[in-house]
Amino acid sequence: MSANATTTWSPYDQTDLTQLSWLEQQWVAWYIFIGNPILATGLMSFIMHETVYFGRAIPWIIVDAIPYFRRWKLQAAKIPTPQEQWECTKQVLYSHFMIELPLIWLFHPLAEVFGIRTYEVPLPSFKEMLLPMALFFVFEDICHYTAHQALHWGPLYKHIHKIHHKYSAPFGLAAEYAHPAEVAILGAGTIAGPLLYCYFTRDLHMFTMYVWITLRLFQAIDAHSGYDFPWSLQHIVPFWSGAEHHDFHHMAFTNNFSTSFRWCDRIFGTDDKYRAYRARLQKAKREMKNASKEQRDEMERKLMAEVEAEGIRAEAAVGQSVKTKVQ
Repeated sequence: MSANATTTWSPYDQTDLTQLSWLEQQWVAWYIFIGNPILATGLMSFIMHETVYFGRAIPWIIVDAIPYFRRWKLQAAKIPTPQEQWECTKQVLYSHFMIELPLIWLFHPLAEVFGIRTYEVPLPSFKEMLLPMALFFVFEDICHYTAHQALHWGPLYKHIHKIHHKYSAPFGLAAEYAHPAEVAILGAGTIAGPLLYCYFTRDLHMFTMYVWITLRLFQAIDAHSGYDFPWSLQHIVPFWSGAEHHDFHHMAFTNNFSTSFRWCDRIFGTDDKYRAYRARLQKAKREMKNASKEQRDEMERKLMAEVEAEGIRAEAAVGQSVKTKVQ
């Protein structure tokens, strides 16, 4: 820390640092070390985003490389190759640096306008973060559902969302494998919730934003993981979407547009094909309970193939509608 930085920006002169927790002391130390709140917030935000995103995605790469876990793979025959993962990584990094980095860097001035506290201590407690976090999840889910459906409209799908549907069997890294415009469109719901909350309450800390972004990234990456474990959250919280719900969207192209919860799809009937598929699958498993594992696996592959073929036709119909309008 330079002496100049201390004299030009030192908001902690009246703060008793010895009364702060270890985490709060690190928070203060970071802002003092950088010496500029805009630079400190922007740099910390981007580092946090990249660390959380790849820190959560890399374990799924390891899981994909271990055959033992295939028993819980939703589309077990489709394991991403190293080349696919590398191509995905390049697109994700491009979006992160070309789209998300500038937006993240400018977030501190925007936070100041809306009244979000940044360098201030103490940090909010876990109890204080519960209500805003719940509201953020609900708000983002509604925004994502609406925007995601719009992205399946002909022109928007062809020019924007089609990139994300490159993989009919998604994997963790592919959570943000998308057109830069889609990253901005769907990311708006993640940021708008906290901004609106702070606008009306005038009470939000950047640390709460970081916890929210971390949970949101975990949710998005896990939903694209392609694995449904017995301990996955959707088996504990029935209305949670999870990988089992979102994997069907990539496989069937239609249905299951929501992100965190199943409510919107159930209310608006955009999970009818998904529920019909699950019912057929469960019925077939009951009827084949005495069959060999190979026979049951073959049955499931056939059902998946039917759904995927229907999805391919649905995607082609969207593309055809665009051509027809152009003509």
